[in-house]
Amino acid sequence: MPVSQERYDDAMFAFSQGDYSQAIDALRAILAEDSQHFDAQLSLGMALCRQGDFAGAILEGHKAEKLRPHEQLVHTNLSLFYMRSGDKQTAEHHGLQARIASWKGNMDKPAVATAPAAEADAELKMAGTAAPQAFKLPEKFPDMPWKKKKPPATGDDTVNPSSHSH
Repeated sequence: MPVSQERYDDAMFAFSQGDYSQAIDALRAILAEDSQHFDAQLSLGMALCRQGDFAGAILEGHKAEKLRPHEQLVHTNLSLFYMRSGDKQTAEHHGLQARIASWKGNMDKPAVATAPAAEADAELKMAGTAAPQAFKLPEKFPDMPWKKKKPPATGDDTVNPSSHSH
């Protein structure tokens, strides 16, 4: 019987809220029912790491590695766990494994789009660049109000330099 997605989502919500103990308990319950649940296995290692249990995180990380030995995220997590535990050499090894896994993932030829996939792609395609519309530049540009001179002052507020006594 497959584990419900809702239970896994609840565990991830607890994780996102920083309630690592609840997340760990929920993930262990999921793995007790389905030991092949890769995402739960991977998440359990990270939850243990966040709680500071690096030895437990490494143990669970290697269980995830057995499920998917060439998964980039497995090696990235293991690199983190080993680095936090102080084993820099093993951390670098798993960092390299993660990099190799990412390269392997990019070596496949791009898939040829099938008709339904092409229709879906066309629906999701961003608007292309349209041909520029022709427009006429104005012959005279409008005045710039910030550059206009202030109108000369009139009336009592003007100062007459000859009216001042020296």
